[in-house]
Amino acid sequence: MVRFNVSKMRNLGWVWNVILRCMTREAVTLDATDARLLRELIANPRATGVELAAKLGLSRNTVQARLTRWESAGLLGSFERRVRPRALGYPLAAFVAVVADQHRLDSVVHELAEVPEVTEVCGMTGLTDLTVRVVAKDADDLYRIAGQILKIPGVERTNMALVMRELVGPRTAPLLDRLAGPN
Repeated sequence: MVRFNVSKMRNLGWVWNVILRCMTREAVTLDATDARLLRELIANPRATGVELAAKLGLSRNTVQARLTRWESAGLLGSFERRVRPRALGYPLAAFVAVVADQHRLDSVVHELAEVPEVTEVCGMTGLTDLTVRVVAKDADDLYRIAGQILKIPGVERTNMALVMRELVGPRTAPLLDRLAGPN
C-alpha cells in the first residue's frame, strides 16, 4: 500500500486536493453480477426490476438492492446525458482549454456552470487548468460563447478546438464486459 503525507501534498495546490478527495472517497466496489446487471441496463434502459431479475436469473430483491445502492452512491449518471445537444438545435461542439487564475478557480467554475451552452467542465493537469465542452447553434453563436468565457473574471486565456465528428462517445460497456467476464 502506498502511503501519502497528506499535509505536504495539500500545499501543492487544488489539483492534489481533487486527487486526494477522489482517493479517499469510499468507492462502491462492483462485482461480476453488478457488471451483468449494468450491461443489461445499457441494453434495455427501460427494463423494470422484475424484467432484469428474470433476464439475469436473479431475485427481484437482489436487483432492487443493487439499484438502490448504486443510486445512493451516485454511481449512475443522469438521464440528461442521453439527450443529444444536436436534437436541441446545437449542432456544433467544441472543447475550450482554459487557463485561469488559481486563486479564482472556484468562481471561474461557478461562472462556467451558469452558461447554458457549457455541457461539461473538467479540472486538468498540465498546461491548462480546465477543459470545457461547449455546444453552439452556429459559428456566430460559438464566437459569442467564447467571448462570454473570456469575460469571466479569473480566465486568463483560452484555446478552442472544434469537434469535427464524435468517433467514440462516452461509454462504459467495454469495462463492464471485462468485469462481467465470459457469459
